[in-house]
Amino acid sequence: MRFLERERTTLAKLLPDLDPALREIPLMELERPGSPGIKLFRDSGGPGLLVPESHQGRGATALDALRVQRAIGARSPSLAVGTTMHHFSMATLVGLGALGDGMEWMLIEGVAASNRIIASGFAEGRSGAGILEPTMTAEVTGDGVRINGVKRPCSLAKSMDVLTASVLVPREDGQGEEVAVALVPAESEGLTVSGFWSSTFLAGAESEQVTLTDVLVPPELLLRTAAPAGQRLDELQTAGLIWFQVLMTGSYLGAASALVERVLLNDRIPEHERVRLFVETEAAMATAEGVARRVDAGDLGESALAQALYVRYGVQDALARIVPRAVELLGGLNFMTSDEVGHLAASANGLALHPPSRARMTGPFSEYLADQPLAIA
Repeated sequence: MRFLERERTTLAKLLPDLDPALREIPLMELERPGSPGIKLFRDSGGPGLLVPESHQGRGATALDALRVQRAIGARSPSLAVGTTMHHFSMATLVGLGALGDGMEWMLIEGVAASNRIIASGFAEGRSGAGILEPTMTAEVTGDGVRINGVKRPCSLAKSMDVLTASVLVPREDGQGEEVAVALVPAESEGLTVSGFWSSTFLAGAESEQVTLTDVLVPPELLLRTAAPAGQRLDELQTAGLIWFQVLMTGSYLGAASALVERVLLNDRIPEHERVRLFVETEAAMATAEGVARRVDAGDLGESALAQALYVRYGVQDALARIVPRAVELLGGLNFMTSDEVGHLAASANGLALHPPSRARMTGPFSEYLADQPLAIA
């Protein structure tokens, strides 16, 4: 069947072992706490997906990554959502690599070569905050920087090898403070993981609470941005937010696509209903692909971020039509005899819960339409 053909072909090209392994495991086992999905992602080389081939990664483009996330989401929404946060961190580090002195690329290569999983401690969940605005406090000592703070929810919390966190540190020239990104090894003394996610939906993403208490980060794991405190890192933050919207959109389209695929494979459902769902789902994917192509063309400015948000909210609306219709067409027996249909339906609605929410963006969009700069609320 041609549905999801491009996505699964892309996944097979970049991470050839992952989809066959996921197919062998029941959906609800992949979606439970302690899911084997994250280990399969690691073992398949998934952590290096966005790392250039010249730095030992898989060299995926934004369009490739979008299709990969949709393919994974159709097998396990939890895995797609959780790994999006890893890719979000990696995209930010790759962006820092382009600005830095070379140390960043050594660390990025280490992630790709060793298949290390990175959890995000950035501020993507805080209203009005840029992704690199510090969420934790830092104190400089003779041995490095001691960090205190909490991130919740933090996806991949139990499987992570490294946590990324933004902090303010004194500039090396003594002229005030600058933003830095700390790479905190998961085994660091003072780093603890505790329960936070109580819902059964997306439980396989390991979205728990991570607490840092006087955690020492050595100087070589502190990536300085040379951006003074209070100065926005416009290009890097905008690029990170675009990647976040594109990959999350693909992940939740994948969850919805798992339902649509079940409809398309059921020849007892009227042909016109199957084709209608197919058309609307593919139209939603096409809009997300348009944003991914802008990213691949190097267009990562304010206009691209605005489009990424328009598309993400438009896909939310499409899923609000596609998912209930798919559940209805699959019928009550499918719903009553298995948790899968209900789980996929609930999981697909999660796109609307990620920041920035559409309600908070109403004012900023109104100002943007009136030729003001785009603000993220």
